[in-house]
Amino acid sequence: MTVPAPHHAPSRRRVCQAAALALLLTSSAFAAGPATAADGSDGSHGGGAKPTVVLVHGAFADASGWNDVVDRLQHDGFPVVAPPNPLRGLSNDSTYVASILKSIKGPIILAGHSYGGAVISSAAAGNPHVKALVYIAAFMPDKGESPAELSMKFPGSDLGTALRPVPYTDNTGSGTDLYIQNDKFHSVFAADLPDDQTRIMATEQRPVTAAGFAEKATVAAWKTIPSWFLVSKHDKAIAPDLERFEAKRAKSHTIEIDSSHVAMMSHPDVVTHLIRKAAWATR
Repeated sequence: MTVPAPHHAPSRRRVCQAAALALLLTSSAFAAGPATAADGSDGSHGGGAKPTVVLVHGAFADASGWNDVVDRLQHDGFPVVAPPNPLRGLSNDSTYVASILKSIKGPIILAGHSYGGAVISSAAAGNPHVKALVYIAAFMPDKGESPAELSMKFPGSDLGTALRPVPYTDNTGSGTDLYIQNDKFHSVFAADLPDDQTRIMATEQRPVTAAGFAEKATVAAWKTIPSWFLVSKHDKAIAPDLERFEAKRAKSHTIEIDSSHVAMMSHPDVVTHLIRKAAWATR
């Protein structure tokens, strides 16, 4: 009778070495994430290369709001990155997004929705790879302006009366988070989406800090980088007249559509086409 050879458990040293190697490989993979998407390994760069499109979401939302736009852009061969916006303050959020931009190789088309527009206006400053800024129903502050101040510049927004302040405490201190009241989320934020969808969005919304929303911009990248702007004519979160004012001030290439605040969700074809136009114009 043949006796199977005994199975020897790996030594503690070998286990530790394997764990360390796995950690190193995992860390390297994550560190290369955004850059890998834009380094041309998928054939998108080289002759006739397409720029990387970076999509920045705004308050009360997350990057999933860009899903349909991401799908269309990737189908067209664009590398796409849709990072999380921390929503902890304009300086903090723009610094975070700027660090992601620095990890991407080649030209960048940077798009922002709502409060994300204020973030990209700061994050793009000083980065020569950002070739165009695209604003989707967004805040577009000049130096010394805050989203909160801009929101009061023109009538037409119902956001102020729809907000629900919630005190919070974390490891950095205490403050106030701003949410949209659940029963007002549909009418203020996404009136042209189905009720069932906006009920879930309201439940899962991500707040922005009140102090961060009131923080003033220290730079305005749209003064030196070409910009495109989509005005949502039925926006109840940002007044359409404010959007028109911002676009005119920045001399943006502007379109207007019959949309609520979340044009990238209710009109993804139009939003995708505007981003494509910005990419074509700056190649």
